Amino acid sequence: MVVKCNPLMIYISDRLVVNANSVAGRKMSAITSENGLEDAHSKSFWVPGNYQRTVKRTEDSFQACNDIVACFQERARVERQYAQQLAEWSNKWKPLVETRRKMSAITSENGLEDAHSKSFWVPGNYQRTVKRTEDSFQACNDIVACFQERARVERQYAQQLAEWSNKWKPLVETSPLYGSLLQAWKCFLSSADRLASYHSSMCRSLVAEDGDRVRSWQKESFHKKFFGGFKESQDFGTGFARAQKPWAKRLKKLDKARSAYHKVSRREHLVREREAHAAGNPDVAIEKQKKIQEEREAAQQVADKVRARYEKVLEEVSRYAPRYMEEMECIFDQSQEEERKRISFLKEAFLSIHKHLDVTTNQSVKAVYSELHNTLMAIDDQEDLRWWKNTYGPGMPTDWPQFQEWKQEKKTKKEKVKKVVEQKAAIEKSTMIGGVKVRALYDYDGQETDELTFKSGEEFLKIEDEDDQGWCRGVLEGGREGLYPANYVEAV
Repeated sequence: MVVKCNPLMIYISDRLVVNANSVAGRKMSAITSENGLEDAHSKSFWVPGNYQRTVKRTEDSFQACNDIVACFQERARVERQYAQQLAEWSNKWKPLVETRRKMSAITSENGLEDAHSKSFWVPGNYQRTVKRTEDSFQACNDIVACFQERARVERQYAQQLAEWSNKWKPLVETSPLYGSLLQAWKCFLSSADRLASYHSSMCRSLVAEDGDRVRSWQKESFHKKFFGGFKESQDFGTGFARAQKPWAKRLKKLDKARSAYHKVSRREHLVREREAHAAGNPDVAIEKQKKIQEEREAAQQVADKVRARYEKVLEEVSRYAPRYMEEMECIFDQSQEEERKRISFLKEAFLSIHKHLDVTTNQSVKAVYSELHNTLMAIDDQEDLRWWKNTYGPGMPTDWPQFQEWKQEKKTKKEKVKKVVEQKAAIEKSTMIGGVKVRALYDYDGQETDELTFKSGEEFLKIEDEDDQGWCRGVLEGGREGLYPANYVEAV
């Protein structure tokens, strides 16, 4: 299987290696060594060749710019991915929320149905109110699922921030930056760690606190029945059905009386038209006209009788309407109270979710950016330059040449034996058969008669290792032998 490497990862890896060597050199050039035995004055700015650390700052600054750009380009990708994940989460849940809203609308989509047919008072239409229990239960499931997915987005963002910070910490540690600039860059990474911790906490709050809270309330507020449905829905449905039963019977009786009245009224109207047509027609016999008149009178009597019955039934329904409304409203108020409790709870749940998601009012997030801002404002060019001057520049102490009296040292037999052993070891270590081939990194003009002069890129042999003053002995191609600064060459 062929594995493709991320170019940025390769670049960072290479930079870590290069800067590891750089930091090694930087640590070696510190005033005192870790074991405290190295002479501080040998690393002084005033010692020949040690100015190279100051000269190298230009190259280090150039490389630091590249590192900073690469670092925050990757941070920008983290933020872009977070924005895309938020947009995907929002776009996924918008249609579902809209569907829930449309399903609970009173009017149909085509808008052709009579609004009165959807009225609460029409028998059977209380089912929408009863169904709120089931809808609320499903809404709880949707809310938990929705914000669990949001929690996953926050967790992924926290992981990406932590990975970004952990990836760049080693490089920043080995960066040639120093002083307040280095602290500012480190503060960006530590801020990312703290933000990652906050978003991880946000994820845990959405799942363990808000999600569990909704689940617990859902379990306490909704009681499922063995054969499906909820006890609350059944109780309200039974109450509404019991209150509507007498009303439904009266409406059925009224509808029957109305149909009967309309039927006889239509028959009466037809008879009246026949009578009017016969009265104006000379071809119709008198006996037939009289018979039509008798039919009209009989139809009118039947219509009056049916009308009276219809009016009586309507009066009974009208008298019963207040009682019906009272009983229905009593059950409805009970369901409203239950719905009020649900709305109040879900409001608190949403406020809790908002509290966990709202980074604008979170004190820990404010503290992160406040500390970062203070660190950036604390960047002080004069202080950093003063530090460099005292650490690597003219502010460093050195041993200026002074007249020294010769003093004979009295050595014990033990010290003499130790010195002879050390000298033999030094001779064995320093003398090299054939020497080691080296290449000059910089031009060097010998200041003394026993020093070599060479150009950058010139190759020659090193025949003795570096002494405690930083000098080596070498031989040029022409055979000239002399001393040269050890940090001006590299092994070939």
